[in-house]
Parts: sequence; C-alpha cells; structure tokens
Amino acid sequence: MKKLITVLLVILMASAVVFAGGKKDTADNSLENVKNAGVFTLGLDDSFPPYGYRDEDNNIVGYDIDLASEVCNRLGVKLVCQPIDWDSKEQELNTGKIDCIWNGFTITDERLEAMEFTAPYVDNSQILVVNKDSGIKKLADMNGKNLGLQAGSSAADALDEAAAFKATLRNVVEFKDNLTALMDLEIKGVDAVLLDIGVAQQAIEKEGKPFVIISEAVASEQYGVGFRKGDVALRDAVQGALEEMVKDGTMEKLDQKWFGESKSVIGK
Repeated sequence: MKKLITVLLVILMASAVVFAGGKKDTADNSLENVKNAGVFTLGLDDSFPPYGYRDEDNNIVGYDIDLASEVCNRLGVKLVCQPIDWDSKEQELNTGKIDCIWNGFTITDERLEAMEFTAPYVDNSQILVVNKDSGIKKLADMNGKNLGLQAGSSAADALDEAAAFKATLRNVVEFKDNLTALMDLEIKGVDAVLLDIGVAQQAIEKEGKPFVIISEAVASEQYGVGFRKGDVALRDAVQGALEEMVKDGTMEKLDQKWFGESKSVIGK
C-alpha cells in the first residue's frame, strides 16, 4: 500500500512539474520582454520605398519607419531597424532576431496561420510596371513575355493565385528586391515587373523612371504588422498605439507626408 501511495505521489508531482513548465512556456511575455529590453527590433527589406528604404545618407527612412518610430515613443522603447533577407523573413522572426516584420507586409491566409497580425493599416494592389515604349497595355499583352518580381514577396504569392495569367508568361525571373527588378526592367532585361503599387508610384513619380503602371491589377491586398505566433500582448500594444495615432491626427500627418493623401485604413 505504501509503495502504491509513493508511486501515485511521484506521478502527481511529475504532473505538477509538467503542468507548471507548460504554463511557463505558453505565457505571453512578449510586451514585457520588449519593455524590459527597452528595444523594439523591426525586420524589413531596406529597399522598399516609400515604406522602408535608405536615403542619400544611407539612413533607413519611410512611411512604415515613421509609424513604428511613433509607436515606440508611445511604448517607451527604442526602435531598431534590422534589414533582413526578405525571402527568409519568417525564419528571422521565429528565431528571435527581430520582434516583428513591418515593411509593406501583406496579410495572407497562410501567414495568419503562422503568426500574429495587427489589423490592416494600408490597402495595396499588386500591379504590373512596364516601360513606356513597351506596347504592353493590359495583362493579356504579357503573353509569351518575361515577368520579374521579388523572391519571397506577396507579388510571387499573387502570381501563383493568378494561375491563368501565369500560364501565359514565357519566364518568371526572381530578384532579391524590387529595386533590382526595376533596374532590370529599365534595361529591358524583363518585359514587366509585378510589385506593390506604392513602390511603383514612388519609382515613377519621385525617381522619374520611364515606366507606366498597367491599370488592370493582378491582385488586391492589405498590409499588416506580423509578430511571432503567441506574441499577442506585443501585437495588441502596437495595434493600440496605431489606433491612438488615428484618433489624435498623427496618422493623417504621416499619410500626407509620404503620400499626399489619406492612406491608413485603420478603423475604416
């Protein structure tokens, strides 16, 4: 009898340890950890204007950077912008090298299953950019032609979803970033580049590139801020700060600074 009681006690104690350990492992300390460290590390593609890119002095600037900087001011932490390989962004996040992915990051069903997201803050479309003299005016004109895009981007996902259009293409050429893809388009290495409309507008309107945007979009999408699965407290703190920025007019000021119009869809 004593032996049986001893065995039962051992099992109960082991169960308690496992339960306690499980409870500790599943606790969400994400916001507390960032505040204790005093640093919020943002992972980005630093060649994605106007959302996040390097200026003439090699400083990382952009719409998303201004948003994140203001959020960090409100959370009482320092913003650190960490350029990453966009094709390995999820790995960078899951290994703890960054606290979030915030740089024109498209919300998809697959990503929603793998990580936490804020509510959408910007609408976006995946469109084609072509040279002015290309003669390409609609998606059907890309039949038998070469399309460039950024590897691991939402443009690649959008193209996979548009299977009928993709089947008409001769080749799909992947580049490390959109700026490299646009450089190749300019020298006519590819016939078109599939990318976010905001990046395309930046290249045409502010950099004077000889491109035009095809009005027929390949896909419509929305941007959000992505966090590790389970980092709900940190996600909610960032979401709350963004909502405060809408209410007090800070968001509108940043929209006008970068786009000359209202851009945010938070609360809409």
